[in-house]
Amino acid sequence: MEANSMIEYIRTPDERFNDLPDYDFAPNYVEDLEGYTGLRAHYLDEGDSEAKEVFLCLHGEPTWSYLYRKMIPVFVESGARVIAPDLLGFGKSDKPTNEDTYTFEFHRNYLIALIERLDSKDITLVCQDWGGLLGLTLPMQMPERFKRLLIMNTGLLVEPVTQGPFIDWKNDILGPGDNLQLNSFMQQYAPSLSDAEADAYAAPFPSAEYQAGVRKFPKIVANPDLTCIETSKAAFPFWQNEWDGKSFMAIGMKDKMLGPGIMNHMRQVIKGCPEPMEVPEAGHFVQEYGEEIARQALKSFAGS
Repeated sequence: MEANSMIEYIRTPDERFNDLPDYDFAPNYVEDLEGYTGLRAHYLDEGDSEAKEVFLCLHGEPTWSYLYRKMIPVFVESGARVIAPDLLGFGKSDKPTNEDTYTFEFHRNYLIALIERLDSKDITLVCQDWGGLLGLTLPMQMPERFKRLLIMNTGLLVEPVTQGPFIDWKNDILGPGDNLQLNSFMQQYAPSLSDAEADAYAAPFPSAEYQAGVRKFPKIVANPDLTCIETSKAAFPFWQNEWDGKSFMAIGMKDKMLGPGIMNHMRQVIKGCPEPMEVPEAGHFVQEYGEEIARQALKSFAGS
């Protein structure tokens, strides 16, 4: 265990990521982001590094960039560059061991710092779950960098969430005690996953001490702090009035937590958002049906 400015963290052994199905992407790391010096953050950087179009793919809870394995090749095939970060505490990024480290601002500022470090422009924001809770607050801060939105099963966190499906989700994550079996959790919410794919989702978390970030996210949803609420509320007028980019929405229709109800509300919020693509078999983890979603999104962007 190592320390960085009083942030203790651990690093998942590289061998945990050997031979994961459909994940043969080269790793990229940065260790000197402002405010995060010494913490090694991982991101995928696929396609043409000089491409004008950049797809920024943001994962949520309790996943990592493996979530986008079916969408990345489609975006790359279009000639774009694709950036898919692992949030700190997830994937191949370092994992602070104290839950208190993980705040809305901790994650949001990391994404801002990474975007600025890579100097990404002409960004298509691709987001789902916490990738949207965080990501949907970014364009208002740096509108000159964002031009399109591909949104799936997510929203903005403006108050404590108490609905039954979220409570069930929270209990499924926190209920087993310290060591969540992420492979079985993922298959519960994404039944189409093979055992090998479910194991790949669990690869970053060999034991409970790696799971502090996973445990913290549902606690934030249940009791968001004032900064989270104020930042999220500020995003509404941006999307309603200032956003002038192209948008595409895909809805996993079997998601009881962030499914059609929330997404149809978000469609009313996002200026100019067209009729959504409904994915009847998809649940919360919509990206498991991501190849066709990516193709439909590219077609929509090209035609609008």
